[in-house]
Amino acid sequence: MKKIAIIGAGTWGTALGLMLHSNGHKVSIWTWREEEASEMNRTRQNKNLKDTIIPMDIEISSDLGQIIKEKDILVIAVPSVVMRENLKDIARYITKEQIIIIASKGIEESTFMTMTDIASEYMPENEVAALSGPSHAEEVSKGIPTTCVITTKKKSVAKLLQDTFMCETFRVYINPDMVGVELGGALKNIIALAAGMADGLDLGDNTKAALMTRGLLEITKIGIAMGGDQRTFYGLTGFGDLIVTCNSMHSRNRRMGILLGKGYSMKEALAEVKMVVEGVYSAKAAYDLAQKFNLDVPIIEAVNKVLFENVGAKEMVNMLMQRRKKEELTDDIENINHVDWK
Repeated sequence: MKKIAIIGAGTWGTALGLMLHSNGHKVSIWTWREEEASEMNRTRQNKNLKDTIIPMDIEISSDLGQIIKEKDILVIAVPSVVMRENLKDIARYITKEQIIIIASKGIEESTFMTMTDIASEYMPENEVAALSGPSHAEEVSKGIPTTCVITTKKKSVAKLLQDTFMCETFRVYINPDMVGVELGGALKNIIALAAGMADGLDLGDNTKAALMTRGLLEITKIGIAMGGDQRTFYGLTGFGDLIVTCNSMHSRNRRMGILLGKGYSMKEALAEVKMVVEGVYSAKAAYDLAQKFNLDVPIIEAVNKVLFENVGAKEMVNMLMQRRKKEELTDDIENINHVDWK
């Protein structure tokens, strides 16, 4: 049994806490809002996971130092946009023996850093890992079979975390490609926004298939330029996560895209979704990264135009369809990185 702190009491943090508790671990959940901690302690529910009950022996608190104290593993499940400030606070209380596992997907816009990069900046002596894959909180919280990937630099740490998380409803693979695993999880959210727009425009399956397939190529190009392993992007944290995020109504990014397709502005769509939509925060960073490496990423570029330049979703589709003629295989990627354990 491990003592585990979940930092972040949103749907994903709560779902992971429930899963780890059912797997026999001692779990505590932290929220930054004292009133939310009080409400969750009173109702033993997360307001966005109405069908689940939080067991009484799961501690819920807004006292960060108390939650972190004497834990073996810290699971960080806060939105990527507030990751840095939360990690800075966590670093005040953490000991070097504690393992950090990032369960959030995103890229920091100002630095292009992944979430584990930021964690290592504040906690250089700690082992840092990431959890990613096709895993909606609404399903994990109900014990619906789910498969994810854990990535970290040391294989021994990866295996320890694999043993900690894996159970009969939550299968875990390990992968040494930290860059690829994290970028796949972050970049697919942008493609899901485009797929949602196609759904909002009632364009059908053909359009979405094209967006997903060509979108995967854009994800792979950026990932390889950043040092990721091409094989990772065709696995669970790339193609697998892309499939579920582009097709499920659990997907905030797809739901946001549907609203954009129906003519909502970015602010109106965000207000309607009422939850963090990670693709919005990753879109500009992804496009800036592509420009840095001189990569052609028309779908990511088009999503940025819809989000930040008031281009309509229908116009976005027309822009993509009317691009210059090309051969499909001219975008083949020559430099393939093979990442292995250290």
